[in-house]
Amino acid sequence: MGVTSEQADPVEPRGALGWLWISVIVVALDQASKWWIMQNFELYQRLEILPVFGLTRLHNTGAAFSFLAGASGWQRWFFVIIASLVSILIIFWLARMRPFGHRILAAGLALVLGGAIGNVIDRVWHGWVVDFLSVHWGDAYFPAFNIADSAITVGAALLILDGLRGERRPPGT
Repeated sequence: MGVTSEQADPVEPRGALGWLWISVIVVALDQASKWWIMQNFELYQRLEILPVFGLTRLHNTGAAFSFLAGASGWQRWFFVIIASLVSILIIFWLARMRPFGHRILAAGLALVLGGAIGNVIDRVWHGWVVDFLSVHWGDAYFPAFNIADSAITVGAALLILDGLRGERRPPGT
């Protein structure tokens, strides 16, 4: 009597949803930091912390690098819909994933999800995203960003890393 693949490799019914704790932490840190900035900084107010880093309160009506920021307002709901659809797809992806064996992929997806939700909350609540982390070299400034943006960037890097690694299988399978 042989062992079936289901007996040898059981799939957790909730998949890799246990990784959502990362998303929850990202959303909490993102929203708390944005709340603090809005309570303590006026729009465009700057605080230099290091010669290459500071805090600046900005409102971004566009996407990354202020893409579509000058549009007439339709972009708000466009970005909310896109981010919401991506978030739903990520949750389904995590639910269908094996809970172990794809840790880099699961962590990357959870980071992207947390960042997407953090910025969607801003768009729905304010109509714009609060950006405040400012990196510069002399008078050359990189576009300001926030914790949600950072989580999306690190998550995307993990997704790329996972893709470059290829699917890993145990020896003999």
